[in-house]
Amino acid sequence: MARRSSSRACAAMATAAVFALLAATATASGLVRVEHPAKSDGSLSLLVVGDWGRKGTYNQSRVAEQMGKVGEKLNIDFVISTGDNFYEDGLTGVDDQAFEESFTDIYTAKSLQKPWYLVLGNHDYRGDVLAQLSPVLRKIDQRFICMRSFIVNAEIVDFFFIDTTPFQLKYWTRPKDHHYDWRGVAPRQKYITNLLKDMDEAMKKSTAKWKIAVGHHTIRSVSDHGDTKELLQLLLPVLKDPQKEYFLITVSWNFSPIQYFTSGGGSKAWRGVLQPNSDKLQFFYDGQGFMSLQINQDQADFIFYDVSGNILYKWSKSKANYLQPSTYITEA
Repeated sequence: MARRSSSRACAAMATAAVFALLAATATASGLVRVEHPAKSDGSLSLLVVGDWGRKGTYNQSRVAEQMGKVGEKLNIDFVISTGDNFYEDGLTGVDDQAFEESFTDIYTAKSLQKPWYLVLGNHDYRGDVLAQLSPVLRKIDQRFICMRSFIVNAEIVDFFFIDTTPFQLKYWTRPKDHHYDWRGVAPRQKYITNLLKDMDEAMKKSTAKWKIAVGHHTIRSVSDHGDTKELLQLLLPVLKDPQKEYFLITVSWNFSPIQYFTSGGGSKAWRGVLQPNSDKLQFFYDGQGFMSLQINQDQADFIFYDVSGNILYKWSKSKANYLQPSTYITEA
């Protein structure tokens, strides 16, 4: 208990000033909306990582170290996690030591003592989901802000966090030897219908210059998991509404205003699977690493880094026109 108390005090002191500025409200659509102010010059910097919770193993600690260095250089405002926060089977409860062993004790750099906005992955759903969503974890480490689906408004950009695991039918009908915690989700169809309605309403009402959607599962992918057909059928039509233009993180479609990016190398990686499709693939790397985003009124700059902090790929989008581009960020 002494170690836990020490970690809690350290995290609380490091982030108290930041969290005093944050406010969360419920939108008319039913989604929680967190207000996160941009920098004084109107810009925003952040890191994106996914598939990381392995108690420092599989190079998680090395990725965390490089995230700290890049985070300091960019003076980041927050971190986004695209899910699978705790392997292999989520958390067992709010007192599970894996929370500190995979999060608090790993991401110790001063630059990473900022809010972490997290969605759930399928591995998180194999544990006690309500524990991972519980405000009790915020008392242990104030950075940890995890919800099923929510919005983060950072003035020039709206981030739409989407709970994608319930969309995948195989987790319901063919779970193999796994148990999925569907409390607060079942029945599936009603949950998905309400979520899509809420997201559609919130996205249409958004006046942010940039719109970014964040989820755990890829809509389009050229690696091992491939496309997620349920997201193609159900979520993509919401994102492709003519009134919207989004960034979706994985690959870009020639006929779509959506850009896809994937950042899911927070620990174990190297599947060695590349399955090209008809899309225009800009970049592919299946090793460990993370991504950064720097964004202002006129431009968004995405950079991918490897486990040693080397820059692998850069992609930029200019806002010379008055469209509202969108991005979808996923983990794999």
